[in-house]
Amino acid sequence: MSTEVLPPVAPDVLAEAVEQLSARLRKKLDAAVAECAARAEPASDGSVTVPFGEDAVVTLRPGASGAVTGADQAVCTCLLAPRCLHRAAVLGASPIADGETVSEPPSERLLGAAPVSLSEPLSEAASVSLSGASGTKDAGPEPGAAPSSGSGVPRGVAGVGTEASQGPAPALSAAQVRAANALWEAAAEALSAGVTAGGTVVQAELLRAAHTARLAGLPRAEAAALRVVRGLRAARERGQGQRLGDLTGAFRELLAGAAVLAAGSSVPGATGTTRRAYEQGGSLRVFGLCREPVLSATGYGGVATHLVGPDGAFYTVSDVRPGGLSRARGAGSASVALGGAVLDHAGLARGGLRIVGATVSADGRLGAGRGVSATPVRGVSWEDEPAAALFARPVHEAMAAVFDGDALESEGARAPLLGCDVEVIGAAGECLVVRVAGDGPVLRLRPAHPHPELPHAANLGRIARYPGLMLRVLGRPDPERAATLRPLAVGPAPGASDTLRLPAEWLGRADLGYDRLQGSHFPAVAERSVPVGPVGAGADPLADAPLWRVRRLLETGVAGGRRAVAEAGRGADTAALVTPLRRAGLGGAAELARALTAEADRRPRDAFGRLRDASADGYARAWLASAVHLAAAERSLVVASWS
Repeated sequence: MSTEVLPPVAPDVLAEAVEQLSARLRKKLDAAVAECAARAEPASDGSVTVPFGEDAVVTLRPGASGAVTGADQAVCTCLLAPRCLHRAAVLGASPIADGETVSEPPSERLLGAAPVSLSEPLSEAASVSLSGASGTKDAGPEPGAAPSSGSGVPRGVAGVGTEASQGPAPALSAAQVRAANALWEAAAEALSAGVTAGGTVVQAELLRAAHTARLAGLPRAEAAALRVVRGLRAARERGQGQRLGDLTGAFRELLAGAAVLAAGSSVPGATGTTRRAYEQGGSLRVFGLCREPVLSATGYGGVATHLVGPDGAFYTVSDVRPGGLSRARGAGSASVALGGAVLDHAGLARGGLRIVGATVSADGRLGAGRGVSATPVRGVSWEDEPAAALFARPVHEAMAAVFDGDALESEGARAPLLGCDVEVIGAAGECLVVRVAGDGPVLRLRPAHPHPELPHAANLGRIARYPGLMLRVLGRPDPERAATLRPLAVGPAPGASDTLRLPAEWLGRADLGYDRLQGSHFPAVAERSVPVGPVGAGADPLADAPLWRVRRLLETGVAGGRRAVAEAGRGADTAALVTPLRRAGLGGAAELARALTAEADRRPRDAFGRLRDASADGYARAWLASAVHLAAAERSLVVASWS
């Protein structure tokens, strides 16, 4: 189903439209949603019409933000309007707008404060969330924090997977606690339904709870709910690039966040912020490292140029707007809108800036305020400071700091950039296998963005033809895969003869998302003595561990709902699930998986055959406990793979 013509719709508008439907019409809603997107017709005045026969035409008139933010912007000509199936179906077929998108004027969104959800995956392993190393940590609730009586919060999981916060946690208001409880209940019902039964009605309940969370001042919880709704839609439509694992992670984040908030106490960053806060950074001198294409599942595209300061702090200058792939490809050479600097992003990635009156967000993003002025300065090579420091630290020490520190705990954060010198081994499937210089670990290099229209995969494929080649690589570690790096740029290895030979104007590096490596950039074949042949990717502790059984069980629950988990835990299937885990010494994972299947199959009934406990609360608690334990166990294996 294509929704490119339909404008984004505010979550509360869709939720209200579904709520107004009768029970009979709700049963017909999903079928109507599937049919109406192909009928959408754009008009010259910016509106979109969707005909339903001669007597019913739905018209959407988006506001200045480009989204439908009010009930009066969606009208139908039928006699039942606005409580009609036609109107609710068109709204249900439209994309879901971000909360910030519908509350800010376009002029603010285009100045670098764009409310783009950059953490949404484009396709497998393609995540475009940008962050700096200076993000703040979401430390999680204090150990032992328990929910209030009757709150519907999972007992014993409110503090799972997080560290104790420093100092007393700020108390939430009564409205915030109520909103978090409502979000937990809606998320639990959606999880119990799964993708197969998670249609528009279930999604609308989540959207209603998400809107309530935003009004209560819980924008982070709202964003997590919107990611789940978008994931449910993509899974039901079987969209290209949709991964069940991504939706599983989204459910885990939503339920865990709602549990912490519904407990009545918060931690720094748990509630989130509605706007990216920029603070005065005074005068700065920053130097370009590389540029990266940015793609969002919500249709945004652009570029982010990564910079480093004299003290080693990371910064980014981004240009992200609606436009998708074409916007991402063209933005790499677009002008930098920062303080009047006469530079494009290609020049900034290999140059530098002296900024006066700089404004900097917590994640290192440079703002383009009125008082900011910037002057271009000469860039630095990767062999010179401060860039050289990124490649001097041993990778196992750098990764230990990443996993033990704050970089991965803040909202929407990704791992900071990591640099290392490597020797190419060869291709193994879709990976480029390399070994870190100095008897370091074997790493798998995967495309940062696997879209075929971007040169990431093609560049890695060309490098794979030159085993023995020495490279300097700058990329972002993948915290969900063993010893995996997502390279953003490569350059010649200092002091190596068998290395890249890049043009002088490239200043010693190639941006894999924009520059295309050619044969002339590699050593001549006659100079090489390393044979070309198939290689192995080495041991993968994450793939070899029997934890995949737990992962499959959790994903089965997301796909088929509570009933599918119950079926997977009956009879001999229980032993097949639990026994291998216990034999591998994973007794905790085995017990949590057994408890999950038992809870999924627990449906007590009274003498008349009616369910005595129809709530999905207990099932959601068991699912979340297993999911959080699995995430922690897999993180431990990933950390070990870098040593």
